[in-house]
Amino acid sequence: MLDVIVVGAGPAGSQVAHKLAEMGHETTVLEQKKTPGEHVCCTGIIGQECVAGFDIDEKVVFRQANSAKLFSPSGKLLRLWRPEAQASTVDRAAFDLAMADRAQAKGARYMLDSRVQNIEVKENGVRVDVTHQEGRSSLEARAVVIATGFGSKLAERLGLGKPGDFVIGAQAEVLASVDELEVYFGQEIAPGFFAWLVPTSPHKALVGLLSRHNPGFYLAKFMSSLQARGEIDSTGADTSYNGIPLKPLAKTYADRLVVVGDAAGQVKPTTGGGIYYGLLCADIAAGVLHRALASNNLTTRSLAAYEQEWKSKLSQELRIGYWARKFYERLSDRQIDRIFDIIRAHGIDEASLSFDWHSATLLRLLKGELMSEVVRMIKMPLHLGKGSRNQRGFVS
Repeated sequence: MLDVIVVGAGPAGSQVAHKLAEMGHETTVLEQKKTPGEHVCCTGIIGQECVAGFDIDEKVVFRQANSAKLFSPSGKLLRLWRPEAQASTVDRAAFDLAMADRAQAKGARYMLDSRVQNIEVKENGVRVDVTHQEGRSSLEARAVVIATGFGSKLAERLGLGKPGDFVIGAQAEVLASVDELEVYFGQEIAPGFFAWLVPTSPHKALVGLLSRHNPGFYLAKFMSSLQARGEIDSTGADTSYNGIPLKPLAKTYADRLVVVGDAAGQVKPTTGGGIYYGLLCADIAAGVLHRALASNNLTTRSLAAYEQEWKSKLSQELRIGYWARKFYERLSDRQIDRIFDIIRAHGIDEASLSFDWHSATLLRLLKGELMSEVVRMIKMPLHLGKGSRNQRGFVS
């Protein structure tokens, strides 16, 4: 019997496998794709804190960024700039492969082209039924980690529910000569969300957007406008799609089971970025499982520590970020333009901005003159919900 089966070879799954194998646990990763990172719809932008904290190999990094251009619905420009690099754009296929190689170097076993059909949690272990080229087989382990990304029904079948809200991302690679990350706002461009143009390798870029409805339609329209302005050379690129959770699962653990990454909804609601939060939660999951395996106590009560730990780290970010997301979705193009005007009039403290941790900035804005003026303009009540204060003084 294996110690742990990890379902999914994305960054979070490979990180869990890496840490567990490093601690001496017999770990197998099941991945339905033929290669980790194959056909991934993700821009691959991660903050420098993530790059340093997880020792990301510079060979998988397309380029670093220290600036970004933000465009309002009417074309007004805000440019954010810092002297040092704030983020890196990684080649997602190469990044996923590198994470898998790292786990395998520690002893984790990978079974590719293997689709999990069912997970059965028993009193003395977990049985995982798999289909692959050779047919069908079953594996048994003491515990299982679901790291399948968004859209899998495995967690739901096991009684853990599904993310309470989600959005669809659409993206394509295009020929373009662009030097900075560009972000576009407006209900005609990406209703309730935003679109992007991200430089990658020389003369190439990723163009994409988030939308609750008809993302392909809005992306085609956005690409046509970029081509008309001469920013991209063509609009004939293949489009990829992916669901992005905006709220976490109600529960991310059970007997002999934990859920990590996008499958658990551990994603920034403001931007839809999930790589860093998924990696952080993968480390927490590995630590909790290590202790549970050592004590041979893999009960729900024992694994509850996983959710307690990751929520202690991320719940404020997810809650306040989701509030900000819903706030933005209520804005009209005229109101978004007005916010650009207000920010330009007041200025913005770029030194206080964090690529990965948004709640502190949002709370500062709530207490400041700028947000007060925005709220008066929108005539929208501010309320983050009732609750007790945690040790840092924030309502939770």
